[in-house]
Amino acid sequence: MTAFVLVSGTYTGGWVWREVAARLQESGAEVHSVTLTGMGDRRHLAGPGTDLETHVQDVVQLIDHVEAPDVVIVGHCYGIHPVLGAADRRPERISRIVYLNAGMPEDGDPALKSVTDQVVRDLLLKPEGGRGEAGDDWLLPSPAPDEWQRWGGVADLSADALERLTSLAAPQPRATLTQPLRLSGAVAGLPTTGVLCTANGASIALVESLVGFGDPRLQSLVDPRVTFFELDAGHWPMLSCPDELAAVLLRAAAGEGHRLTAKEDRPPAQPFPVDVPERPRERVGRVDLYLPDADEPRPAVVFVHGGPVPAGVEPTPRDWPAFLGYGRYAASLGAVGVTVDHRLHDLADYPTAAEDVAAAIELVRADPRVDGDRIALWFFSGGGPLSADWLAEPPGWLRCVAATYPVLAPLPGWGVVGPRFRPAVAVRTAGRLPIVLTRVGLEQPALAATVEEFVAAAEECQAAVEVIDAPLAHHGFETMDPPEHVRDAVQHAMRSVLGHLRG
Repeated sequence: MTAFVLVSGTYTGGWVWREVAARLQESGAEVHSVTLTGMGDRRHLAGPGTDLETHVQDVVQLIDHVEAPDVVIVGHCYGIHPVLGAADRRPERISRIVYLNAGMPEDGDPALKSVTDQVVRDLLLKPEGGRGEAGDDWLLPSPAPDEWQRWGGVADLSADALERLTSLAAPQPRATLTQPLRLSGAVAGLPTTGVLCTANGASIALVESLVGFGDPRLQSLVDPRVTFFELDAGHWPMLSCPDELAAVLLRAAAGEGHRLTAKEDRPPAQPFPVDVPERPRERVGRVDLYLPDADEPRPAVVFVHGGPVPAGVEPTPRDWPAFLGYGRYAASLGAVGVTVDHRLHDLADYPTAAEDVAAAIELVRADPRVDGDRIALWFFSGGGPLSADWLAEPPGWLRCVAATYPVLAPLPGWGVVGPRFRPAVAVRTAGRLPIVLTRVGLEQPALAATVEEFVAAAEECQAAVEVIDAPLAHHGFETMDPPEHVRDAVQHAMRSVLGHLRG
């Protein structure tokens, strides 16, 4: 018999698994829905000393009392921290670890590291800013009904489920989120399954692309003992789709699921969709310039890559085939093509990346070969939020903003990332600044929703947005889709951008 140990995330308790546990038990499995100290109906046991170690011990004690030979342990969100801590101390008892819409914390990582919402981070780091009563600064107040989206997507929750989530929530002991996770390494060899919630911005395709970047921390994901599933759900699938989640957990316990392929086993990347000649390239710090054949200053297009891209990845984005292609393409048509390596390594790095982009623009505009009064900015993928600064207050020299398969509003799992990086809001003050948006037909649903939010906002304020549709294209199409599916869209977008620069 398989025993499932279900560990929930912040503010919740064992009650959150009620429907999932019933489905698993109907299949003949043994189920233990853990309520950690201070949570759920054990909230009265919380105290200033309740920390991550307390919750690790809760899970260890439960494992020690499970008689079933196979223990599948499931961690949702924050719950993966006590799950990993306990599995690291009892690896011989664990047959599989399931990461349910959870990060991949390493030794020394506190749960705070994965919190991207700045308001929540401020509450954790400055407890006096909380809503709690005097003397309970060691508690993080549970969210109000309209605050749950800071922790993840809630669009798929019914009104009753959201009310239940709010009414049964318990304040989270602050030290559970700030105390570092300690791992000996014993957990590293255990089979794992990731359950990704697509409405929360995660997908197998996204994980595959991150692995493809070469980040050494993610190379373990190509191990054949690692499997993946997707659920069309937000952050709380145990409330929104318990039947589907229970079915996935049973399949995970059986070792089923999608397996990733190693980088060397993948088909080679497609060539850039447009045949472009080699062009001279100059490298200045983080910036590369592709120069056209011209005697007078020429307009420039600054291409801003997406992310987050893990630090240390080689080659860096400006040496990826797509950006080599875009830089050469712009130069072949008489503009200076500019690529920049910015430091968007983590969701918390948008301010740093914005500084890098601003510095690159300043460098380019100061170059005597560039007409500093005719600049276009072109954003890709997760670089989309960096467009908000320029849309909110367009400078006179900015002649066009372009975006290709962009993220144009923070995804649910990101928290709010900060009010600054919200293009769907900033577009309302863009005036008549030309905006060229390339929209892909095979986009991930969560990313497509941000584009539609942006388009709706642009229509309301009558912004000058040109939408170019690529119906057969995927996110990151330049190196994965057949050129004939995307060539027209790339050429159309480039013609439009250069037209605005020359106009």
